[in-house]
Amino acid sequence: MTMSGLARIQRDFQEFLLRQAPGIVDHVAGTERVPISTRLGIYSGGYRSRLVEALQTNYPALSRLIGERDFAQLASEYIAAHDSRHFSIRYYGDALAECLATDVRYRPVPLLAELAQWEWTMTEVFDAADAAPIGIAALAHKAPDDWAALRFVFHPSVRVLSLAWNAPQIWKALIEENEKPQARLGREPTSWLLWRRELQELYRPLTLPEEDALATARAGDSFGDVCEATCRHFSEDEAPAHAAAFLRTWIEAGLITAVA
Repeated sequence: MTMSGLARIQRDFQEFLLRQAPGIVDHVAGTERVPISTRLGIYSGGYRSRLVEALQTNYPALSRLIGERDFAQLASEYIAAHDSRHFSIRYYGDALAECLATDVRYRPVPLLAELAQWEWTMTEVFDAADAAPIGIAALAHKAPDDWAALRFVFHPSVRVLSLAWNAPQIWKALIEENEKPQARLGREPTSWLLWRRELQELYRPLTLPEEDALATARAGDSFGDVCEATCRHFSEDEAPAHAAAFLRTWIEAGLITAVA
């Protein structure tokens, strides 16, 4: 068999798995005991089962919240609309939150999309590259005149997610198999900081002043710019102390890996 012939068979087999295209039938031999449809059905069913398992692995809380049958239906609809684009099945399901937010059947329950967004972000946090955090001693030798120009490199796992619903609390209860709190819509969206320290995923809510300071620092701006961002929430005299307190908190939490 030539390479072009093999490539054609691989393409036809992929099209059968993804869209039930019939081209692969010409390349498969059947018997009276095991016809072609049965042989192909084994691969087709197995492939889709693995994708459903991948979605259940990446979205365990969502699966428990809506129930096994409804999640299987959701997974089937998602698989029909979204091909697996990565070599690793670990990354399948990245568009599920968007699907839940836009599909007319799920859009009336926005908590589902936010819970999926939270779970996928947690996956990103866990899979992010590692880097050694600095300690507070890394700033000890900095001269006072240098502080305004300092810039910070953040750990690759750091994420900030804005949520309107109490999805993190519901996620925690479902994962720990505790009593689930009632779904609750906040008066204002809450921003959550997520990161990983060694193998532990961590998260906490952010106040608006810290959120603005963190966004400024993560954008690569200087500590002087962070102080200016903090001035939007505190007086000019108070802002530097608050900015320094934010910085200390980030360092102690392991969020910062370098200072330039």
